[in-house]
Order: sequence, then C-alpha cells, then structure tokens
Amino acid sequence: MKQRPMFPLFWRIFLSIWLAMAVTVVASSLATGMLLDREREVIERQAGLRDLAEEAIAIREAGNRGEAWRFLRDEGERLELFLVLLEQDENDGKLPSFIRDRMKSGWYPQKPAVLDVGGGYRLVAWPRVQGAGWLNPRFFRAIELGLALLMISLACWWIARLVSRPLKHMESTAQAIAAGDNSLRVSEKIAQRRDEVGQLATAFNAMTEQLCSLLERQKHLLRDISHDLRTPLTRQRIAIELANEAGADEELMASILRQNERLETMTGQILTLYRVTEAGGDIEREPLRLVHVINQVLKDAADYAEHQGVDCKLVVSPESSRASVLGDEGLLQRAIDNILQNALDHTPPGRAVHLAVTVADDWLMLTVDDEGPGVPDELIGQLFEPFFRADKSRGGTGWGLGLAIARDIVAAHDGVIGAAAGETGGLRVTLRLPVFFGGG
Repeated sequence: MKQRPMFPLFWRIFLSIWLAMAVTVVASSLATGMLLDREREVIERQAGLRDLAEEAIAIREAGNRGEAWRFLRDEGERLELFLVLLEQDENDGKLPSFIRDRMKSGWYPQKPAVLDVGGGYRLVAWPRVQGAGWLNPRFFRAIELGLALLMISLACWWIARLVSRPLKHMESTAQAIAAGDNSLRVSEKIAQRRDEVGQLATAFNAMTEQLCSLLERQKHLLRDISHDLRTPLTRQRIAIELANEAGADEELMASILRQNERLETMTGQILTLYRVTEAGGDIEREPLRLVHVINQVLKDAADYAEHQGVDCKLVVSPESSRASVLGDEGLLQRAIDNILQNALDHTPPGRAVHLAVTVADDWLMLTVDDEGPGVPDELIGQLFEPFFRADKSRGGTGWGLGLAIARDIVAAHDGVIGAAAGETGGLRVTLRLPVFFGGG
C-alpha cells in the first residue's frame, strides 16, 4: 500500500493562523476602501457644491483670485469640507501633487473627491477632521480589529477542533478499553489523517492490538496449563493413596499429598478465574439473601479458623438481614470465601476477623477486617491483580489468585470491591453489591 504524504500538524496550525491574518488584512483593506469610496461618492453627489464652484469661478474670473479663495474657505468651514478650485490646464491637466498624494496614500483617511464643474475648472473637496462628512479613523481601526478578531477566532476554533476532537475520541476509547471493552479501536477516519494525530491513532491501535493479543494468549495459556495439569494431578493423587495403602512412609506420603492438594487448589482457582473472566456479566442470577451466603461460608471455614486459632465475628444490621442481591450463589460464596481465607491466613492466632453487613444508598456492603500486619499503602492497589502477593508485609502460602477471583466475581455481579487500611491496623476489604428490590 502506497504511503500517503504527511502534512505535519505544525504546518497546519502555522498556515491556518497565517491565512487568517492574511485574509484579515485583505478584507479590512477592501472594507476600508469601499467605505472611503462611498464617502467620496457622497461628497460628489452634493448638488450644492456645483453651485458653490460656479460662484467661485465667477468671482475668480472677475479678477479677484484671493476673494474666490476666501469664499471657498468660508463655505468649506460651513460645510465642514476643504474646497480647492483648480483649472484643468494647470500642470498639464494633472492634479497637484498634494492632492494626488492624499488620494493615493493610505495615511489620509479623508480622501478627496474631484468634481468637473465645467468651464475648464475642477473642484476638489475632502472632509475636515471631525466633520459630519468624515469617517473617523477610529471607525476604520474598529473595523480592522473586528475583522481580525473574527478571523483569528475562526482559525483558533478550527485548530482547537482539529486537535481536540480526535484526542477526545482517543481518550474515550482508551477509557472504554481500560474498562474491559477490548474490541474498541480509534476510528479509521482519525487513523488515516496525514499528520501526527493520525500517526498517534495508528500507533495506539497497533499497541492495543498487541496488548489484547498478549492478554488473550496469557489467558489461553493459563487455561490450557490448568486443564493439562488436572489429569496428571488426579492420577498422582491416586498413586499416592495406593502407595500409602501399600505401607509406604506415612509422613512422606502425607507431605506429598499436601503438595498435591495445593497444586489441585491452584489449578482450580486458575480455571475459576478464567471462567469468570470469559463469562463477564453473562452469569445465571437469582435473588439471594447475602447473609445466608455469608453464614454458609463461615460454617465451611469454621474448622480452618479453629485450626488457625482465629475467631470470626459477624455483625449484621437489621435492614441488611432482609436485603437481597441478584446473583449466582456458588460464585458469590467463592468470592466471600476467598476474602475470608485471605483474612484468616494473615491474622495471628488469638486474634479475630471482623465481618459486618450493612445497607447504604441501595448497596449491600460486606466489610472484612483482619488483625494482621496490614499492607503498605503503595501496594493496596495491586492486591486484586492475579498472582500478586504482598509477601514483604503479609507472608502467606497462597498464589495471589483469591482476591483476583473475588474481584472478577463481584464485577460480574455489577458490584465493587476495594481494600484499605483497617481501623485495627490490619487490612479492610469492602464488597458492595446492588440491592435487589424484587424480593428474595
């Protein structure tokens, strides 16, 4: 494909402003010239000037040139005009130089009007400063400034639109992609622009394609590895049990069996994360009492909590005990169990994990506070990323998948999950789900 020639944004902006200024100068000059021509035409159309000229001619031909000059001066003051009577045969029929200069020069806003009054004479008239027939120079400056302001404003508007619209489109596209819509790209109309904005859009689309491809390959890799691991792990478990029955070293077999169970648990978590991510919001939903789901999770975790030497304390507000959510019971139970297991793993023996359920602004909220060592503020934002472990502050034996799975399950239920420092110094995880008002 033949590459289209570039037209850099710098030159677009530069030429736009330059053209706007050039058009302003030309337009203001044309407008000023039209107004001056109109002014001269108004003077020339004054019928009384011909009568004055004829009377001045009569005085002059009577042999009194000074009287004729004073007559025109007095009448000019009355009419607020400068009046000069010239014979056509003077200077070979040319106007005096001071008249020609005044007519041609742009420095004189009051341009002379020349009237042929017959008898070989011409009357030259031009407005006096501040006279009724004179257009004030400020008026011309106002016209020029107004045209300049209009043209520069139009040029700036066009430039701002040229730059801001595609950038705003790219920003909204980037936000939508960050929110999970990986199918969006910057429009071809913008990507085909022959400037830096078009190059940026093309690079953005190429980068997005590459990142989405890497993410897709990562998900498929995790899925395939997890599927491929389940069969040999199952067979290994059976072999361990058979070896144990055959009289093998019980302590060694128990250790091998624990490692096998850890691998099976991790494999199951990876597959769960993949299924939730692929399903998105397309999950089966039914009205559920969240308190019932939490109680079931606490019941299942009772033995593990006792083994850890940690108490679990649940506080339920009256309105939340009757509130329902719309969702998949198995997935919600898995999400809450992952949050609780994370809190139990990082709470020292003799301490407690505190759970509270409340309702606020049509949201049903579950907060889980542990009494562990807490997490540094700079790491809290990464807790819900897959395989992230804040081991430096919260040593544990997990794989960093529990909270990531909980995040995706909550997102699939149109909810929100977050973490912050707890009031007791540990970690507080807050889960919010929209209240279902249809009963349950």
